[in-house]
Amino acid sequence: MTNEPSIEIDFTPYFKHLLKRLKKKYRHADSDVQSFVKRLEDGETPGDQIPGVGYPVYKERLQNSDLQKGKSSGYRIIYYLRTTTAVVLMMIYVKSEQTDVPVGVIRQIIEDYQSMHEQDDSSTNL
Repeated sequence: MTNEPSIEIDFTPYFKHLLKRLKKKYRHADSDVQSFVKRLEDGETPGDQIPGVGYPVYKERLQNSDLQKGKSSGYRIIYYLRTTTAVVLMMIYVKSEQTDVPVGVIRQIIEDYQSMHEQDDSSTNL
């Protein structure tokens, strides 16, 4: 038996960009996100499903350990269950700095991600 994670975690370029910006303001952002990623790798599906997207997309409230205010003032992570063994982290933001994300924006991020991976797949088949 191995200790390999059973769930593959990927990150959209947009998620990476947002996290990089957050790390400048919140020095523990990486470790806060890493604890969430570990939960996903262990097969959990935390958070609430976002209705109306047309894809299995969830939003989880995550405590920002740099703020002593709990989950309500912490991060929001939006992620997409691409398959039963693959999760894509799409967005991260601080609740106090941004309101809810419109469904159309979420759909666009997924479509951009899928199109980027279709191009990667077709270039490997040459």
